[in-house]
Amino acid sequence: MDFEHRVKAGQAVYTPRSLRVYDAFVLGFSNRWLWRCPARELEAMYARNVSGHHLDIGVGTGYFLDQAAWPVANPDILLADLNPHSLAAAAGRISRYNPRILIANILEPLAISERFGSVGLCYLLHCLPGQMAEKAVVFDHLLPVLSPRGKVFGATIVQGDAPRSKPAQALMSYYNQKGIFSNTHDTAQGLDSELRKRFANVRVQLRGSVAIFEAQAREPQNG
Repeated sequence: MDFEHRVKAGQAVYTPRSLRVYDAFVLGFSNRWLWRCPARELEAMYARNVSGHHLDIGVGTGYFLDQAAWPVANPDILLADLNPHSLAAAAGRISRYNPRILIANILEPLAISERFGSVGLCYLLHCLPGQMAEKAVVFDHLLPVLSPRGKVFGATIVQGDAPRSKPAQALMSYYNQKGIFSNTHDTAQGLDSELRKRFANVRVQLRGSVAIFEAQAREPQNG
């Protein structure tokens, strides 16, 4: 499978039909019983990091945006995804905030000129093709759109020394075979290393098979 097809395969599973069961199966069953990272851990991650001017990439169903405790009454939210079904589902779910939408491939530079106080990438990286050093181009594309000391955060399912039960490993292997996941060589240590090359105040924590990461844009250098 060539690179372009691997990119498409990672997001093609998100159809209107699959999105209807996503919250129950992925955020409920899989998170708790397979990946061993209950959704409340990711809700807390959003609560710690969202700002009033937020960019969310790889939006899923918009569950965490819907649950988030926003620091302002009317946050300015831009949803970016390659999959129009996910964008429609997430935008509808948080329609009370009048989010904007952008069809975008985060492996390419983002065609936006504004800067955001926060950028969320929840359950995106494990769907992208390549090893972590190749996926990290995503972080390069975020640097121009982050405000000074703006926060980048998210979660990704990893392997390496992350604990995995036999059922979890079996499902992960199946997803990799199908191209839904591309995380065979992804590790929390590799993620941490790539983040530290680009950001400040990096924090990567393993919760079961999930690496939860948080970092900040570096202060601009004078002169």
